[in-house]
Amino acid sequence: MTVLIDPPLWPRHGTVWSHLVSDASIAELQAFARRAGLPERGFDLDHYDVPAERYDELVALGAEPVDPRQLVRRLAASGLRVTPRERRARRSLG
Repeated sequence: MTVLIDPPLWPRHGTVWSHLVSDASIAELQAFARRAGLPERGFDLDHYDVPAERYDELVALGAEPVDPRQLVRRLAASGLRVTPRERRARRSLG
C-alpha cells in the first residue's frame, strides 16, 4: 500500500502538475488526500492532480516520488487505472 507521486511536469492553468495515485485502493488515495487537505475537485477517477507547489509537502507526508512511467505501470498493475477510453465514457455519463 503506497501513495505515489510523479514530478510536476504537466502544464495547465499557469502552473505544472503532478499526479498522486495509490497502488492499493482509491480509499487509501482519498484518505491521504483528505489528510493533506487536497480539494476534492482535484480527483480525476483514479488520481489527484496536484500543483507543483504542493509536491514537496506531499512527499514529506509520505507520498513516494516515482517517474511518470513507473506511476502508470504501478497504477495499471493495481487494477485501479482508468484508461483514456474509460475516462471519456464516464465523463459523458456525468
